Amino acid sequence: MTPQWMPLNVNPPMTFEVVKYGHPVLRQKGARIEKVTPEIQALAAAMLETMRVNKGVGLAAQQIGQALQLTVVDLRGVTDPERPSSLKLDGKDADVAAIMPLVLINPVVSTAGEPASAPEGCLSFPEIYADIPRPTQAEVRATDEKGRAIQFSCGGFLARVIQHEHDHLNGILFIDRMSRDTKDELKPKLEELLSATKAALKTEKSPSIKKP
Repeated sequence: MTPQWMPLNVNPPMTFEVVKYGHPVLRQKGARIEKVTPEIQALAAAMLETMRVNKGVGLAAQQIGQALQLTVVDLRGVTDPERPSSLKLDGKDADVAAIMPLVLINPVVSTAGEPASAPEGCLSFPEIYADIPRPTQAEVRATDEKGRAIQFSCGGFLARVIQHEHDHLNGILFIDRMSRDTKDELKPKLEELLSATKAALKTEKSPSIKKP
């Protein structure tokens, strides 16, 4: 399937509306970004602001209507001791906050460790949460917003967030990783959200009615 993305504006809005479940762009695999341009930098900055306004910790380009290999992460507001994160740079332990906020362009993520279940939410699924099994460790290679190659290993909550956002970049949603029982339990909420999104999309596509 051909990725869908809109022409980029050098000066995008400071924030975007977050795309909700049911919008087809969420199932699109992101196109590779061949060059870090001022447009991409501006888009990443607007994504970070959108994420902060919506009180999220991660946001993928698909979630603002752009099927691109671009995601942002910022865990500096997370203080829950039950969701610790670990980070290694050049094989040495490092402070997670020191690399935040993260802009990851064309990320390649490999995972390790036994899967563990923990609660997850998603800005594209308001008020919907579920335990999702994911490997506990991740190795990440990407390009940052300045066009520099970055590489690190991480664990805990940071590894979970990066895996969640990396899934988005490939058209995979966290509901795809839920158990059947969990998804059945959430079915009424999911169907309600899906219906609302489809209705909104239909309204957007409908021609405006001009009054005499």
